[in-house]
Amino acid sequence: MTPPQRRRRHPGEESPPEPAKKQGEGKIPERLYVLTGATEDGDRAELDLVTLIVARSDAPQSATPEQAALLGLCIAPLSVAELSAYLNLPYSVVTVLLTELLTAELVQARAPIVRQALPDRSLLEAVMHGLQKL
Repeated sequence: MTPPQRRRRHPGEESPPEPAKKQGEGKIPERLYVLTGATEDGDRAELDLVTLIVARSDAPQSATPEQAALLGLCIAPLSVAELSAYLNLPYSVVTVLLTELLTAELVQARAPIVRQALPDRSLLEAVMHGLQKL
């Protein structure tokens, strides 16, 4: 596949007209509301952008296409930010969908692995002694 060719615009040249958008294209707020549905209590799971999500099982027959896509992506641990980017959905919509999956126990949320702030002192001393011997 060849990349699209760019054409230099000269001053005074009119830009080509924008193609008309088809119905259903773009991010329409009503569509996002339909995706998330009306929640009874309005509670959401407390998910950060870096919270890791892992699927516990395959998508059931009753899952929406977005939920099935989330479960398909979560075979390996992915952060909520990555899921939002892969699905091209806003963070708020993804958290609502994940809350439904968490309540149904189809996914598991876990905190990201935090590395120690400082390395072990004995390791630093070993490295320092090794460098001094060089």
